[in-house]
Amino acid sequence: MKKKILAIDDEVTIRKLLSIFLSKYYEVETKADGLEALIWIQEGNIPDLIICDIQMPNMNGHEFVTNIRASGLYRNIPLLMLSGEEESETRIKFYRLKVQNFITKPFNPEELLVLIQLILGEELDV
Repeated sequence: MKKKILAIDDEVTIRKLLSIFLSKYYEVETKADGLEALIWIQEGNIPDLIICDIQMPNMNGHEFVTNIRASGLYRNIPLLMLSGEEESETRIKFYRLKVQNFITKPFNPEELLVLIQLILGEELDV
């Protein structure tokens, strides 16, 4: 059974890229913003990993991560942030919320896949 990844990004092209590339390895669900994703999770859908953009409408990445980490049920879901921001201060803020890693847009899909495999404790192709 494939592990489930939730990818949250307001850019349609990023969601499509993530869905097409990652669906070879994982079951992928995409959402356009943090609020849509939070509702989906609260409906009983628990992903093995969440990939989340920072800048989004309705509920941004920081608000989404804060909500997930405050929940007893969802606080241990691994999070990987996807962002156009490269500032160390931003990364530190999210690391304090126990985000596992960051990848900066534009990104190499293969690098993203290796980060996902590392976070999920999977075998890496050498």
